[in-house]
Amino acid sequence: MKTRLFLFFCFLLCMTGVMAKDIVLTSPDGQLKATIKTDGKITYDVVFHGVQAIAPSEIAMTLEDGRVLGQNPKVAKQLRKSADETIDAVAYRKSKVRNHYNQLTLNFKGGYSVDFRAYNNGFAYRFNLALGKGEVTVKNETAQFNFDEDHPAYYAFTNASGPVERQFCNSFENQYNHTTLTEMTKDSIMFLPVMIELPQNIKAVITEVNQFSYPGMFLENFKHEKSLKGIFAPVPKTMEQGGHNMLQMVVKDRHDYIAKIQATRSMPWRAIALSTQDKDMTDNDIVFCLADECKLEDTSWIKPGKVAWDWWNDWNIEGVDFRAGINNETYEYYIDFASKFGIEYVILDEGWAVNLKADMMQVVPEIDLKRIVEYGKKKNVGIILWGGYKAMDKDMERLCKHYSEMGVKGFKVDFMDRDDQIVIDFYNRMAETAAKYKLMIDFHGAFKPSGLNRTWPNVINYEGVYGLEQMKWNGNCDQVTYDVTLPFIRLVAGPMDYTQGAMHNANKFNFRSANSEPMSQGTRCRQLAEYIIFESPLNMLCDAPTNYEKEPVYTRFLAAIPTTWEETKTLDGEVAKYIITARRSGKDWYIAGMTNWDARTVNVDLSFLGDLNNYNFEYFIDGVNADRRGTDYKHVFDKPAAEILMQPGGGFLIKATKK
Repeated sequence: MKTRLFLFFCFLLCMTGVMAKDIVLTSPDGQLKATIKTDGKITYDVVFHGVQAIAPSEIAMTLEDGRVLGQNPKVAKQLRKSADETIDAVAYRKSKVRNHYNQLTLNFKGGYSVDFRAYNNGFAYRFNLALGKGEVTVKNETAQFNFDEDHPAYYAFTNASGPVERQFCNSFENQYNHTTLTEMTKDSIMFLPVMIELPQNIKAVITEVNQFSYPGMFLENFKHEKSLKGIFAPVPKTMEQGGHNMLQMVVKDRHDYIAKIQATRSMPWRAIALSTQDKDMTDNDIVFCLADECKLEDTSWIKPGKVAWDWWNDWNIEGVDFRAGINNETYEYYIDFASKFGIEYVILDEGWAVNLKADMMQVVPEIDLKRIVEYGKKKNVGIILWGGYKAMDKDMERLCKHYSEMGVKGFKVDFMDRDDQIVIDFYNRMAETAAKYKLMIDFHGAFKPSGLNRTWPNVINYEGVYGLEQMKWNGNCDQVTYDVTLPFIRLVAGPMDYTQGAMHNANKFNFRSANSEPMSQGTRCRQLAEYIIFESPLNMLCDAPTNYEKEPVYTRFLAAIPTTWEETKTLDGEVAKYIITARRSGKDWYIAGMTNWDARTVNVDLSFLGDLNNYNFEYFIDGVNADRRGTDYKHVFDKPAAEILMQPGGGFLIKATKK
C-alpha cells in the first residue's frame, strides 16, 4: 500500500512538473524567444536578440459571470504551425508583403484558447473564445507589458483632461513625451502605439490589431512602475448628441463592463513590433500581417491619389472676381486647379452641409452638389465629401447609396473621438457599407489604424496624428521634432492623413500660427519629403491653389508623386533625429530625408539602385539660405552628391528614373 501511495505521489509530481513546464515559441530566425507559463495564471515573456524585451507579464479576460479566462489555466492541447506566405496588398507601402511566422496555440479547458505568434521582428497574442452560442459580457481584460528595467519610452497621452473616464473621449492627437517608465505622469492614459527603448538600441512598439466589436486598448502606469497595463473604455450607458456642431455623441455615463460580444470569436491581437535598428521599425509589417484578410473580391475601383483640400487654407484663393468660400465658384476653381495639375480629387470639407443639423442631406444654398460633381467628371476630378460621425451614423445606408449614385467617390468621416465598443462597431459598419457602394473612407477624429485597411482596403486613411492642421492654432509646439519621431511609432500602425503641402514655410524663430494664411515649421523641401516618408494613400495638398500656381514646376512635381508603392526601404534614421526613406513605383524610385531642428549632413547611399548611370535624376534640396527663409530650395537635374546638407528643420527629395 505504501509503495502504491509513493508511486502515485511521484506520478502527481511528474504531472505537475509537466504542466508547469515552460512552453517556448521562437521566431523563424531563432532571434526571438517567447516563454509562456501556465502555472496558476498565463504569463509570457519575450527575449529579442538576447535582450529581455518583455519581462513576465500576465494576460487574462474577466467575464461578468465571474469566470476569469487565464486563472488556474489547464492546458488541454498544444498546436503549432508555421507560415511563410506572400500577401497581395492594396493601397499600401508595398505591393507584396511577406507573412513569415511560427505560431503556438494553447487550448485550455473551459472553452478558450490563446494564439501566440512569433515573427522575426515582432510578437503577438490573442484570446479565442469557444463559449457556445449567444453573447457573453466582458468585464475587463488583463494585458500587462512588464519590463526588467526602467527603460525610456516615447508615448502620447490623450488630449483630454480630468478623470480617466473623461480621457476615453479624445481625438488621439498629441505630441510625444520622452521619459523613463517610472517618470510617466500619474493618472493620464496613453493611446497606442507606444515605443519602449531597450538596451543595445533595440526598440519595442506596442499596438493592437483587429478591433472588431471590442474597445481599443489604452495604456496606464498610475503607480510609476516598470510596467504598462491595458485599460479599456467601458461601454457607454447614456449618450447625448452634442460636441462639435452637434456631430458627436457625448458620453454621460458608462456601464461597468467593456464589451458584450459573441460567445465564440477571436479577440484583438496585442502586438509588439521589435527592431535592432531604428530604421527597421519604420518598415515593420506586423499590423498588416496580423489583420484579417481582405473581404473584397474586386478592389479595382479603389483609386488612391492626391486631393486638393480646402479647409487648411481657409478657402483663401486670390486674384478671382468672386468671393472665395463655400460656394460653387470656389469649388469649380479647385477642380480646375486639380485638373490642370493631374490631381485626382477635390474634397468638400466642413461647411457644405447645413450647420448644427447633423444631416448630410441638407446642403447649404450656396452649393449645388450635382453641379460640382458633374463639373468634376468633365475635368476627370473626383469629389470627396466631409461628414460628421453622428450625421453619418444615423443615415449611413441612405447617404452611401445617394451620394454614390450622384458620383461622389468617398467620405472623410470626422469627430468619432472615441474607441469604445459602440464606435468600433461604427468603423466596421462604415467600412462595409461604403464598400457596398464603392466608396472610399478617410477616418478623421480617429484612433490609429489597426488593420482595417487590409480587411476593407476602401478604408484608405486614418488621422490619429498630430498633423499639420495644428499649425493653424498652436504656435508653441515642436512639429519638426514630432515629424521625425512619428515614422518610428505612429506609422508602425498604418497610413495616416497628416495633410502636408504647405507653401509658406518658416524656421522656428519666424513661425507663427495663423488661420487664413497658415504656415509650416521647417523648410519647403521638408514638406516635399513628407510625401515620401509619410505613408498616406489618399494624400492632401493642403495649401491654396493660387499658392501652388505661383510655382508650377514645383507643383507639377509634387502632384505627380505616387501615393502607393511597390517597394519600400528605410535607408537610415534615428528616432526624433532624422530619417531617410526610399520608395519605388514602377521604374521610379523616390528617396527623401528629413531632420529635426539640427542641421545635418547625411550620406545618402544609393547603391541599392545598382549602376547609377542607368538612371536619370531630379532632386530638390534645401537652399543655402533655407535656415533663414524656409521657402529657399534648389531644383537640380543631375546625379546628387553622396552627401546632402539638410538645414535646420530641413529635408530633401531625389527622384531616380530608370533609363
